[in-house]
Parts: sequence; structure tokens; C-alpha cells
Amino acid sequence: MVQLTRRAFAGAPLALTACATVPAGRAPAAAGWPKGWPDATETAAAIRRGELTAQQAVGAAVDRALALQPKLNFLVASDFDRALARAATGPGAGPFAGVPFLIKDLDDYRGLPTRSGSFSQLPLPPAKGQGPLVDAFERAGAVVVGKSATPEYGFLPTTEPNVFGPTRNPWDPGRSSGGSSGGAAVAVAAGVVPFAHASDGGGSIRIPASCCGLFGLKPSRGRMVGTRGETKISDLSVDHVLTRSVRDSAAMFALTEDQGPDAQHPPVGLVSGPLRRKLRVGLVMDGMAGKAPSPEVRAATERSAKLMESLGHTVVETRWPMGQEFINDFLLLWSSGAAQLAAAIGKAAGRKPDTTLLEPFSLGMAEMYAKAPPGAFQAAMERLHAAAMAYDPWFVGNGFDVILSPVLSAPPPPLGWVGPNVAFDTLVERLIEYVGYTTYHNVVGAPAMSVPLNWTDAGLPVGTQFAARVGHEALLFQLAYQLEAAQPWAQRLPTVHA
Repeated sequence: MVQLTRRAFAGAPLALTACATVPAGRAPAAAGWPKGWPDATETAAAIRRGELTAQQAVGAAVDRALALQPKLNFLVASDFDRALARAATGPGAGPFAGVPFLIKDLDDYRGLPTRSGSFSQLPLPPAKGQGPLVDAFERAGAVVVGKSATPEYGFLPTTEPNVFGPTRNPWDPGRSSGGSSGGAAVAVAAGVVPFAHASDGGGSIRIPASCCGLFGLKPSRGRMVGTRGETKISDLSVDHVLTRSVRDSAAMFALTEDQGPDAQHPPVGLVSGPLRRKLRVGLVMDGMAGKAPSPEVRAATERSAKLMESLGHTVVETRWPMGQEFINDFLLLWSSGAAQLAAAIGKAAGRKPDTTLLEPFSLGMAEMYAKAPPGAFQAAMERLHAAAMAYDPWFVGNGFDVILSPVLSAPPPPLGWVGPNVAFDTLVERLIEYVGYTTYHNVVGAPAMSVPLNWTDAGLPVGTQFAARVGHEALLFQLAYQLEAAQPWAQRLPTVHA
């Protein structure tokens, strides 16, 4: 391991230049896993067996972070000393005791600042508290080693905040890592940590999973701990993790879902095995605005459909059940959040926000909302509600169990293509075409997942999205296990990795 004074980096953006040798770990039992790349489940098991100490596991993650941060820029704050001190006391309790982990920098983690990818947050002190989901991660045994990068307030499907610079895709460092959970995705894909916290308000778990070749499941609205008050279609964002294995995601899901007597959904519990029945699958190829995917994404989606048929499932072409005005209505809802944020930041700063506080895209969204005609927002919300109400009848009327679609219309784009400094109107046009498959499930509150089933000829990941009805995460996990066994992905390593 590299021996460095790590305290200087705690709570600060990282710009490090260390190199590290990574001790080989024990390969997990699942087929297809490369030696030295154990998932979180196997890492925890190795610690319990005494083959690895928690201090060694966390120390190795710290060294990997030090080595890869200068190349990929996935961390915005480190907590190395506290993590090592915690690990030195022993693995602790919980199924994932001693396993290194990251918290996305949109959520508070006690003792570290929350920057949300924005200049506007830089003056704030470290958080004094944290939410119930972060508490649940720690009860599960995860050891937080830092905070992962995110675009400004999670607004964009790429992680290129002006305040910290771009997070680079380990499959091709000149390309986007996706967003808004881009830092988490890069850290997992490059082997720094085996899993990491992520959140999804319009695709922000599924998009970086697709861009970085990971498994990413977005839960139902109100599923996880601390979300009982989230019942409206405007409650878009949900939290979970990004992983390389299905079992890591399923296990952390079981540990962090709301299991109380007043939970919005019956608990799923631990899903530990593959699907045992045949499904009727609806295949959607075009995006929600009627835009066709790129030839590479179309070919990848067709291959995924053929894989499903080879497993005995029935695949039937279908179309989204809502009108093409949906995406513009979603953008207006998205922009209302930016407007509220800009107003709060302006009030705190005592002046109208400008680019010293917020990025051009954030300011442009706030202006879009301000310029909307009277009644436009209410009309958009009514149409979004109608679109949400059309979801279940679409499934039931066609006998669908799941819907298969692309995650994105194209493979990971070059850095800057959907970055925050692109001219606003141009960027909006690109977003409507690029992010045309994920937002509906946030409005509905339904679960959906990106599964890494395909790569382009140039070696770029292309995820396939599967979505189910509200509360049917168990079905998605079972299908994911089946797909993982049929077409393993863990043996694929990115260009830049530990």
C-alpha cells in the first residue's frame, strides 16, 4: 500500500498523483468474475472468514482512490482517515461489515461538506447530520471513504460540474460517465470500491450504469427508508446503489428498504435467485419524444430482445402510452426545481444568482420556468398525472410483465456534448433526444433497471433498460439474475482500472 498523509485531503476536492499496487482479492464464486475484482458480497465474506481484515479492505480502496483520482476525477471529498480508523477497530456488525463505500455528494454525510457539484455550496460547513438512508448504509456495515462527484444539483445526465471538472469514463476517459451518479459509477466500474450510493430523479442511476457497464436498479417511489412522505408525481428522486453484481444490489436493497408496519409497499426482502417463469415483454425502441436511437443502440437493444427470447420469454413490440408532449412537460417540472433552488440561493447570497453561483444550464432552467405562460405548469402537471395513470393499464391491457427499451439513445458521448456550458437551447434539444427512455418511470414511481448486456465495437458499454409495475422490484431482480447468468458481464474490465 502507498503510505501517505491522507488527512490533508479529508473534506477537500482531490487532486492527487499517487500510484498504488492493489493487493489481489479473493475472486467471488459467481462465474465470470476476474481474479482480484471481488464484489461487495465476496469482500464481506472474505472479512468474515478472516482472509482479509476490514483495515486491509479499506486501505486498499484508499490506495486505489489515490491512484485513479487524477485520471478519472470521481471523488469530491475524501474521508480516508476516519474510514481507516473505523476499520482499525474491526469490521463491526452488518452483512457488509468492513466493505468500502461512497456517498453521492447530493446527500449529507456527517463530518463532510455537501457541495452538490455547485459553487453555491462551497461556503457551507461540513454536515452535522445525515439522513436515515445513510444511517442504514452504515448499519449494513459499509465504511464510507468519501463522497462521489455529481453534476450541479443532479440536473444533467453527465458529471461535468464547473466547480470540480469532468468525471471521466474509465472505458474511454474522453467520454461522459453519465449522471447524475457519475462519480459513483466510475469508482465502481474502475474497481475503487465494489459498490456506491446513487440516486435517480430522471435516470441518474440507470444512465451512469449504462455508460459505465454496471448494474443499476431504480426502486419504486416510497420504497426505501425515510421516504414515507414521498407520494406525489413531483417526488421524482429515489436512492439505491450502483454495483457490478446483481447480488450486491439485491442485498443492499433488502437492508435499506422500508420494512416498517406503515411502509408504502410490502417489503421485498432478499431476492437471491433467478426467474423461474416465462415473461411477456413489451419492446419499446423509440424514445418518449418519438426519436429513434442510434444504430448502435438499436442493434444492442435488438440483441437483448433476442437474448430474452432465447430464455423462453415472449417479446412483443409496443409504444409508450403517453403523448410526445410528455418530455416537455417533464422538463417544465424539472425546471421548477431549478427555479426554486435559484430563488433560495439568491436569497441567501443577497443578490440574483449568476454564473459565479450557478451554472448556465441551471440558470437557463430557472429562466425557462419563469417565462412559462400562466397556467402552463398546472397544465403540464395534469398531463404528467394522466401519463402516470396510463402506466398500469398499459401493462395490464397488453399482459406485459416488463418493458424492455434502451436506457439512452446513444453510447456515452464525448465530454462536453451535454455539459453545462452548451448553449441552453442546443442543450435542451440534445437532452430530449439523448435522455428519451428513463424519465417516465420517475413520474410513475415505478422500478426500472439498466443491465450491462452490450458493448459497441469501440468497446463502449450500452445498457438495456427493463421496467416493471410499481412495487415489482423482486421480478426485476430475478430477471437480472437470469440475465447475469446467461450473459455475464463482470469479466469485462475498462481501459482504466485498479
